[in-house]
Amino acid sequence: MFKIIDDNLTMDDLLGASKELTKPELGSVITGTVVSVAKNKLVVDLNGVAVGIASGRETHDSSGTINDLKEGDEVKTVVIEEENDDGMVVLSLKKASQATTWDKFEKGYKEGTIIEITVSEANKGGLLIDIDGIKGFIPVSQLAPVHYPRVEDANAGQILTRLNKLIGIKMNVKIINLDRASGKMILSEKAAMETDAKKSLGELKVGSRVKGRVSGVVKFGIFVTFDGLEGLVHISEIAWGHVSNPHQYAKTGDTVEVEIIGIEGEKLSLSMKRLIPDPWSEIEAKYPIGTKVKGVINRFSPFGAFVQLEDDINGLIHLSEISNQKVDDPADFLKTGEEVEAQVINIDRDEHRIGLSLKALSPNKKATAKAKDVDAEEKPKKKESKKEEKEEVAEEVVEDKAEKEEKEEKPKKKAAAKKTAKKK
Repeated sequence: MFKIIDDNLTMDDLLGASKELTKPELGSVITGTVVSVAKNKLVVDLNGVAVGIASGRETHDSSGTINDLKEGDEVKTVVIEEENDDGMVVLSLKKASQATTWDKFEKGYKEGTIIEITVSEANKGGLLIDIDGIKGFIPVSQLAPVHYPRVEDANAGQILTRLNKLIGIKMNVKIINLDRASGKMILSEKAAMETDAKKSLGELKVGSRVKGRVSGVVKFGIFVTFDGLEGLVHISEIAWGHVSNPHQYAKTGDTVEVEIIGIEGEKLSLSMKRLIPDPWSEIEAKYPIGTKVKGVINRFSPFGAFVQLEDDINGLIHLSEISNQKVDDPADFLKTGEEVEAQVINIDRDEHRIGLSLKALSPNKKATAKAKDVDAEEKPKKKESKKEEKEEVAEEVVEDKAEKEEKEEKPKKKAAAKKTAKKK
């Protein structure tokens, strides 16, 4: 039964008042009314012109739109197939969301706004995102200090391992390059933090103490990040004693307190050891020159052997102080882990150096000194003995000469006596 609203309306009037019926075109964005919704299936009335269906992965977008839809709601979709075997238009929620997302990205790129993303993949060159089929790339060089993969010798395998740990985390980034036609987009976490980092840098002063997170440990020191900034604790600033392996003092992710000791532009120099008392400040009173000390050989160098006296105090036995013999290699006379007793022969508190000597306590040296003393005493005696020998020889020569002269005189006297007797 029909109800006549206006007796004067004609068929032409009714056709003119109706919406224009147009067939949905491939790739077009179309708004319809939800007829039914399930987990992976959505049926939409396309303004009475046709019925559309979205199913499978085409029902899922980054915003989870299908989870909030109910019968009667309006929804925007994209036509991906004009008609299937059942005579229905094939639709995609995902592609409709993609168009909206591209619009959002283009706006963010032009205005330089910060957007939040979730890391979906990683490769040795950086991180990737995938939002409704739109892929973006964050190069390693564009990561913030807290996420930058600090590894020894830029090892590709270790870099990838570190980057893989970032999959699934959320990041604030800026779009620094975008090409919708080619579907390429380059993002930067570092650029997103630049404003806050500059503000933090301007508030820093040498001598300030801050807490940060260890972002990397390498052979020459420890990197620490805080407030969007990153600084280096050089190996010489980790501890007061000798540090051969920074990995023994911290690991990535640790929370540490450091002191700012240098600011050069964006380059920050940090120190861990300056937060604890300097054990060298009282070293002269603790190890006076001439004191005998015991310690353990902990390493060699081309110029001697180092002895650990305390946790942060090492002394050096120079090559010339190891033995009375000539020493070319300290390992020929000592071994690491060996406990030795030595004598303190020199202290330089400012340079943090203690000079030690094994030779000063060597029995060989004492024996040599004693032998020299004995020799020194014997030399005058030998000289006197030689003098006496020379005098005795001289006396013997004189006596021999006298005896010879006496023998020569006896015949002469006899001849003179005979001569006198004849004259008589």
